[in-house]
Amino acid sequence: MRRQDAPEVPWPRVHAFRLRRHRLAPRAGRGDLAEVAGDACGVQAQILSAARLALRARTRGLRPTDVDRALLRNRTLVGVWCMRDTRHLVPSRDFAVFSRGVHHIVRRWTSWFDRHRLPPEAIEPIVDSIVRALDRPRTRDEVLELVSADLGIPKRAKRMSRGWGNVAHTEGLAVRGHVLPMSGMMGYACIRGLACCVANDGQDATFVRPDAWIPDWRDLTIPEAEREFVRRYLRSYGPATPEDFAFWAGGFPLRSARAIWAGMGDGLSEVRLDGRPAWVLREDLPALRAAKVDGPVVRLLPYFDTYLLGHRDRAHLVDAAHYRRVYRPAAWIAPVVLVDGRCAGVWSHKKARDRIDVRVEPFSRMSRAVREGIAAEADDVGRFLGGAVNVQYAEPS
Repeated sequence: MRRQDAPEVPWPRVHAFRLRRHRLAPRAGRGDLAEVAGDACGVQAQILSAARLALRARTRGLRPTDVDRALLRNRTLVGVWCMRDTRHLVPSRDFAVFSRGVHHIVRRWTSWFDRHRLPPEAIEPIVDSIVRALDRPRTRDEVLELVSADLGIPKRAKRMSRGWGNVAHTEGLAVRGHVLPMSGMMGYACIRGLACCVANDGQDATFVRPDAWIPDWRDLTIPEAEREFVRRYLRSYGPATPEDFAFWAGGFPLRSARAIWAGMGDGLSEVRLDGRPAWVLREDLPALRAAKVDGPVVRLLPYFDTYLLGHRDRAHLVDAAHYRRVYRPAAWIAPVVLVDGRCAGVWSHKKARDRIDVRVEPFSRMSRAVREGIAAEADDVGRFLGGAVNVQYAEPS
């Protein structure tokens, strides 16, 4: 699998290649929103407002209503639970690639059920009832009511964490001494590819069966999906390794990743990054060799931007001295100032009525050209969010 004569590729060329593939340089047009999400290999959407800003960074003149229209009216975008068991926006036509491609995550759920003595005969009737209920978009509460009535299972309230320190009461189904929150059961249906999310932020998210929602719905077998899943990853994040892919996908079995790599044979080309082997799709090798940035390319990326999540080792993205300012505790990924593919600082924004204050915290002194790029990006954030922008800089640290 490894070649001694594999060419060394300098990092600026790799960054230029990935920036182009992620539609960060140059940006796409508003009519290409589904293609943008696909080229980025999914846009993380745990916080939908951050996903909208991630699409803004990649799309000229994008408006929030464009994202909503793609989700609800045109049905070209859809929410799927996939990499790292988190919600992403992906092209509707690629739903099966992403949902079946992370089939390994299903085993984590079934292991949890096993540990809590919840056998398939207790869980599968609930899943089947959820699927029957999702013949049209419904909220979790609506699904809970329908499933409870359908199966005669009583509802119960449960106090549980909603992540990042938030604790709330939620309703679920009382099954064999457990309360199964409907949020969890909907997540299980989603990770199995039996449901997709079509809107909105927070508790009012609505779900529907993919075959009842997605135009020209077509399913895939797991082996078909996994092979295509690896190809999509390499198109967005190459050059990369099986270890990178397994990390990005969220615990994908490394043995399986290596087997898929090996099965691609002549479809992959080996290169070297700092003397270490990595692989790119053979068809992408000419584009990698020719990639360059007419810089500086400056982008304001939001929380959890997918560009920052593709590789196990992130030294190529941020210096060690600033690593924890980007990759924070509890899996938080900070909003970053991206310059030519590397993190040059972090930023934040606050909106009050028609005013948006943008605060930039550089990691080092910034050139005039980079500051001009930040100003242009901040103005576009203001256009997107609907407010006049004021940019403030902290001292570099």
